[in-house]
Amino acid sequence: MRRLRSSPAMWKHAVLYGTLLAAAAWLLQWLDYQRLARTQWAEFQLALVAAAFLALGVFVGARLFAGLRRPQAFDGNPQAQASLGISERELEVLKEIAAGHSNKEIAARLHIAPSTVKTHVASLYAKLGARRRTDATRRARELGLLA
Repeated sequence: MRRLRSSPAMWKHAVLYGTLLAAAAWLLQWLDYQRLARTQWAEFQLALVAAAFLALGVFVGARLFAGLRRPQAFDGNPQAQASLGISERELEVLKEIAAGHSNKEIAARLHIAPSTVKTHVASLYAKLGARRRTDATRRARELGLLA
């Protein structure tokens, strides 16, 4: 099978024809719009008024309801954290456990040794009365330590 080689003249013709087709399509769309605007003027005005009221309603609604719901910052229940004796580093490890990360991933994220992560996890299990990661996560959420 023989392949055709493209030449600069061929590209010029292709661009010229593409431009002419695009202009013709735009002209046909514009003429169709002009016909539609003349024959359906009442519906067109009604659509414009509806769009204006929609924009006004969204604007007014956004202004009225903007101040109603302010999300409160999650404090992590410092009373429960203090009463259980959970340190800040253990809380960071607990958050990573809840995110589903492995010990190696937690160690890399917190820049600590994997053995340190294991120590924190064991300490968390003891403090939360958990036997596995899911138990620790569930118990921490019940106590309000995790969002």
